Amino acid sequence: MSGRHTGRPSQGPAIRTLPKTLKLVARLAPRQLNDEIALAKVELKRKATQVGIAGAFFGVALVFMALLVIALVVAAILGLATIMPGWLAALIVAAFFLVIVAIASLIGIAKFKKAMPLVPEDTIRGIKHDLGIAKEGSDFDESILDPNSPAAKAAKAEKEAAAQKAKAEKAAKEAAKEADAVKAPTEAELRSRLKRRREHLTGVRDELGEQLDVKKQGQALLQSANGKFQESREFAAAKFADLGDSVPESLTERLAARWKDLAAFATAAVVFVVALRKLLKK
Repeated sequence: MSGRHTGRPSQGPAIRTLPKTLKLVARLAPRQLNDEIALAKVELKRKATQVGIAGAFFGVALVFMALLVIALVVAAILGLATIMPGWLAALIVAAFFLVIVAIASLIGIAKFKKAMPLVPEDTIRGIKHDLGIAKEGSDFDESILDPNSPAAKAAKAEKEAAAQKAKAEKAAKEAAKEADAVKAPTEAELRSRLKRRREHLTGVRDELGEQLDVKKQGQALLQSANGKFQESREFAAAKFADLGDSVPESLTERLAARWKDLAAFATAAVVFVVALRKLLKK
């Protein structure tokens, strides 16, 4: 089947054939569109080939036009050479071309400067105006958009001052950061620091060894106990001597009896200390 619509009238109501017609259109429309696109590609390809051929001929024409210009220049030089030396004729023609190049360059520079800056100034001005109205409403000063207005100059100066302040604050922060940063020690400083720390650790280790030596610590404790005991004994003897002179004989006798007990206790303590010393010496 070719898929073409025969267009024959149906015998029933037209509404009954509407779904069938829609399906036919949905099937034929993409095919028709694809064929049209394919035909356009073929035509574009043919025209591109023709344009390429035309471009080649234009290129050949430009080459020969350049040769024509060269020939005309040579002819002008040779024509002038009939009334003047050849080198002078060539210089005159070159000077003429130089004048043309200079004039064209000056005109181009003037046009370029007139077009500067290469940004849509009116569009940017309009956007700034709209933003100002959206931000401030009727309080927006339109004159600030003019770079030469006092308001614009004041805003620019304020912006530059804020930028300078921010720059100064940043520099101050960087300077403070550099000042707080620990400078890397040199090799000599590291060696000296290690030597002092090693000596300190040696002293600490020796002191720790002495503190952990039970024998030496016991001897130190015994010496301290003997000293304290001797001081206590002398102090007690002095006190009892004073009391003996100032108290009655009955009280002295009672104190003497108690002193015997204290002497016995002191003797036992001395025996204990001596025994402990001998034990530690072993």
